[in-house]
Amino acid sequence: MNEFLGWVNQVLTISIQLYFQQECEYSSLEEVKPPVNGWLEKVTGVPDLTFDERMVVMLALMPHVCPQILDIFFVQNKNFDRQYTEFGGWKGLSHGGFLPTGETASFILAGEDTEKRKGVIRFFQKDHWFYTKNILRLEGAGEGEPFLSGQLRVSEEFLSRVLLDKEYKPDYNIGFPAKRITTQLEWEDMVLDYQVAIELEEINVWISSGKTVMEDWGLSRILKAGYRSLFYGPPGTGKTLAATLLGKKNEMDVYRIDLSMIVSKYIGETEKNLAKVFDLAENRNWILFFDEADALFGKRSEVKDAQDKYANAETAYLLQKMEEYEGIVILATNYMQNFDEAFKRRIRFMIEFPLPDAGRRRQIWQRVYPKETPVSEEVDFDFLADQFELSGSSIKNIAVSAAFRAAAAGTEIEMGQILDCLREEMKKSGKNLQKEDFGPYYSLMNGKGELEDA
Repeated sequence: MNEFLGWVNQVLTISIQLYFQQECEYSSLEEVKPPVNGWLEKVTGVPDLTFDERMVVMLALMPHVCPQILDIFFVQNKNFDRQYTEFGGWKGLSHGGFLPTGETASFILAGEDTEKRKGVIRFFQKDHWFYTKNILRLEGAGEGEPFLSGQLRVSEEFLSRVLLDKEYKPDYNIGFPAKRITTQLEWEDMVLDYQVAIELEEINVWISSGKTVMEDWGLSRILKAGYRSLFYGPPGTGKTLAATLLGKKNEMDVYRIDLSMIVSKYIGETEKNLAKVFDLAENRNWILFFDEADALFGKRSEVKDAQDKYANAETAYLLQKMEEYEGIVILATNYMQNFDEAFKRRIRFMIEFPLPDAGRRRQIWQRVYPKETPVSEEVDFDFLADQFELSGSSIKNIAVSAAFRAAAAGTEIEMGQILDCLREEMKKSGKNLQKEDFGPYYSLMNGKGELEDA
């Protein structure tokens, strides 16, 4: 990067000299050859950068890597006792240095040449790689103000690559109400219904082949970009895990949206909060996961008053934003009936996650403990799978609780410990088990005195 800092400093000095017709050894900026060490190509991911593109990227980086280089723009216009308008720039809240705008870039690259100025404006359109690769953009121009007066800002993603040499992972905060979710499990660890497995594989195919079909084969003319899927079914059936593993399998980050920070009772705030998420996710290789999505995208109600009318308009806006998003959106709900037909038409895939049958429960029980976990030979996974209708999440909760009990007691994980934890897990959902539910293993339980005969 140091070579580029020297190049930027030289270009800025020469641009000032040429503009004010001062003595200069160069007749144009292009004569000042940029470094060819490949660093800028590597961090941007773009192999063939023009002179102007290199300059705009480096100009945007200067406040972060070498702000004093931009002090040259603090020179005063003596005729008006103020800075030169053509230099652009804006003042930060805490930073005392010069912060570049689109006008700054235009001054350096175009000067008073109107045609070249048009070329600078084109750099900040949504079809340029500055935007599509989420490198930089113009932000903050006031309503009615010149387009190039916007602040020249590099993305946090690009800045992380330049300064920290690592990919940017946004943190959960009020400006980004989403949290990245991960898992140590692998795709093969999921125990799925046959039909669910087939339908999830369709999503994998779309992710791996979407670019070919949409762009190379030209089907973007008739098919909207983006992929929207709804996972529905009882709690604990693997909806969140499936979304997380879809991301892991395809090397995509999965962000679960925090609905408590999205939904607001104040008019217009829910839309603003959701727009923040979609804007930050644009052009990133993310999966957006909306859990309990019916809280956001539920049925529109009959209009009885102004509040109903606004709520319906809000839902329509949310559906529109989801449909416009060109990435992957997965919504999850426990209550399919809460969605209307208009919503369902916007969804490409709807996948039902049923409660596991006895065969799949057996697989989950047999896989829940790693090889290194000390499990007593008396533990009867067949009995557990056949006797108790549980979701995969409930089985995991029971297994973990039993493991802690065994560790505290200094024993292997025993059948009685599992059954005690199973009874407590069933109580959470209002199911009180009887003595005979535990069959021949009732005598192993520590809490058997609390149970009654049917």
